[in-house]
Amino acid sequence: MQSAVRRPAAVSSVRRQPRLLAAAAAPRPRLVVRASAEAAQQTHATFLEELRDYSMKLHTKSQAPKEGKAPEPKQQKPFEPTREGFLNFMVESKVVYDAFEDIMRQAPVPFYAQLANTGLERGAALEKDIAYMQQHFGLQAPVAAEDGIGHRYAKLLRELAVSSPPAFICHYYNHYFAHTAGGRMIGKSVSNAVLDGWTGAFYEWEGDVKELLDGVRNTVNTVAAGWSREEKDACLEATPGTFMWGGQLVSLITGGKPVGPH
Repeated sequence: MQSAVRRPAAVSSVRRQPRLLAAAAAPRPRLVVRASAEAAQQTHATFLEELRDYSMKLHTKSQAPKEGKAPEPKQQKPFEPTREGFLNFMVESKVVYDAFEDIMRQAPVPFYAQLANTGLERGAALEKDIAYMQQHFGLQAPVAAEDGIGHRYAKLLRELAVSSPPAFICHYYNHYFAHTAGGRMIGKSVSNAVLDGWTGAFYEWEGDVKELLDGVRNTVNTVAAGWSREEKDACLEATPGTFMWGGQLVSLITGGKPVGPH
């Protein structure tokens, strides 16, 4: 029997979203990691605390008043979602989530198996929501093109999973955790704007999301504790790329038009 799910918190207005989407879609400056292993251990109790600090510095002051260091965009486009755009976003996102989840099940690196079946998986939920949108809104789901954002990102993930596990884990961690936070806010805004209040299974989890996230945090921190300084730096420096790919996916919601600085 499925347990109760947590519903995403309400968002007061769609107008709040350009700032949120700009955080994902805006180009990110490259930060060079220079901290020694000793310094990192002195300032961060866990590796994911270090990764969070690195990530926050890629935000603007308006997005992260205390920690943001990225320049503010000169202009932002309004957030104008469409049903067709959101369906396209789900189709392409499913390709990406399927890649993540296949990699964890196949475990080309043994510790990936610890991140299979965490409860955060989204592939099945997206399949259900894509079918619902076609039936309820009378839409035809597009086929994800081989040269589209979904397959291109999935190809990169499969390569990184073997060539640079720390960089791959950065993509995994940021993609899944962002969906439980800012991703839910985006979903709520799209729901209010064009979906008649429907949010779908993509924004619902079985059980307590916080507990699911804590379980993944513990696993990643345990694995990262055995990484060298160079491996930790490789994970940190993959962060701008995770934002870039995530931003390209989010832009599909507005018909493929980037939301953010232009």
